[in-house]
This record gives sequence, structure tokens and C-alpha cells, in this order.
Amino acid sequence: MMSTSTLTEFSRDGLTFDVIDTGPRDGDPVILLHGFPERASSWEQVAARLHEAGLRTLAVDQRGYSPRARPRRVRDYRTTELADDVAVLAELLHEQTGRRPHLVGHDWGSAVAWTLAMRHPDLIRSLTAVSVPHPGAFLRSEFTSTQFLKSWYFVPFTAPFVMTALARRPRLIDPMLRRFGMTPAEVARFHTGIVGYGVLPYGLHWYRAMALADRGLLAEQVRVPTTLVWSDGDVAVGRHGVEGTAARMAPEADYRLVVLEGVTHWIPTQAPEPLAAAILARVAAS
Repeated sequence: MMSTSTLTEFSRDGLTFDVIDTGPRDGDPVILLHGFPERASSWEQVAARLHEAGLRTLAVDQRGYSPRARPRRVRDYRTTELADDVAVLAELLHEQTGRRPHLVGHDWGSAVAWTLAMRHPDLIRSLTAVSVPHPGAFLRSEFTSTQFLKSWYFVPFTAPFVMTALARRPRLIDPMLRRFGMTPAEVARFHTGIVGYGVLPYGLHWYRAMALADRGLLAEQVRVPTTLVWSDGDVAVGRHGVEGTAARMAPEADYRLVVLEGVTHWIPTQAPEPLAAAILARVAAS
């Protein structure tokens, strides 16, 4: 019998992850993965629109963001580890509902979602990646386009203590966040939900663990039905990697690209309606 109980947490390897489980209990499940520097609550507006269409959403505070899932070593934040965390949730949902979930990720959550789709394609019905293209296409764009200029922030993000020191000085870090397109309300949530909640050092470990990534995945094709949603106002992610993603898709993936015009990087909070529409179109076709 299908379980309709609310799922507020799940565990893996001694770590416990908090989940915001909302929407119709009998709806098809959709896992929502946030990026940096955001948390599960960033999906609130998108989730509301998915609920109206009859879907159940499960937004996760991922590794380093959930207080009971904060290992200290950088190596514990490799993307494969992050993806395997979500794989546990996908398996649990399948066990409880008899349905494979749809997967949606934004920013770093997109990188985790791509990795899960490549490592465990049997666990999900579809993938909607938001803002960040296929990891192999993104890395190639670093060397073949101006993407490396857009990625300048990797330097302070990976340097020890730089960002944590800046975060204590709003007059220095706030202009940087606004440069990336954050609104004043989003900057305020960074200070309360990321800095004040103790997330920042662990969220930065995601960047520092990039050097330990599984390089073999960069050449992997994605075989699940996939939509990439990108916005042309994104100052962090350029068009070159986005256009290169199609070559990383298997024919059966039914790959689609949705470009939102005039929207910044923060699509889930600043353009929830067109993003929800893209997700719903992917779900309906899968």
C-alpha cells in the first residue's frame, strides 16, 4: 500500500537530512535541490505552483545545510557523496509510494542532480537542471569561452577563511551578492539562513571538494528525460556550456533547453512561474 505519511527527514551514514515535504500526499513526488548560498526554503514559490498541478514536493536541506549532516572534512563534500545522499531519498520514496521521483536542482543542486542522473538513472523519472549545464560541458566551457571570467568567484570561495571573514562585514559582502543578481530580501536571507544558521563554512566545502571530483563522470551521457533551464541574465553561468550540453545527452533523454530572458541566476525565487511551467512540461512528458 502506498504510504502518504509526511517525510520530514532521512538518514545516510550517520547523517540526518531535513526535508520540507508539502503538496498532495498522493501526487507524484518531485525532489527539489537548492544551490549556494540558499536552502530548501528557496523552492517555496515553485513548490506552490507544482502543488496546484497535483505534485508532491520534497525540498532538502543538503549536506552541510542540515545541522545533523555537517561532516568537517572537505572530502566528504564530493559531488558523488552529495548525489548518493539524494539517492537514498529517491529510493525511500520509491519504496513508500511505488513511484520514482522527478528530480530538480538549481545551481549546486543542479550539479548534484546531474551526478545522480548519471550514476543512478534508474532511481529517477526525469531531470530538470536549473542554471548549471552538464558538468562536462561546463568544464569544457571554462577553457573554450569566457566562462573562466564568470567563474572568478571560485578563488575567494575556495581560499580558506576569505568568505567567512567577508560574511562578518555586510558592507563588503552585500555588494558582491547584489552583483550576482540577489535582491535585498535574498541578501537578508543569506545573513540569517546561511551565516546565522552556521551553514557558510560547510557550503564552501562544496567548492573546495571540486578538486576531488570523479573526472570520469565528465564524459558520461545522461539517459533520463532532461530539461535544462537557463537565464540569459545569469552573470555566473555563460551560454557556451549551456549550448554544449546537448552533445552530452543520449538520444533517449528527450533533451530540451528552456531559456528565460532577462532573468538573473536566481531563477527559483525570481522567476518561479516560468520555472514551474518548465518542470511541469518535463513531468508531463516523462
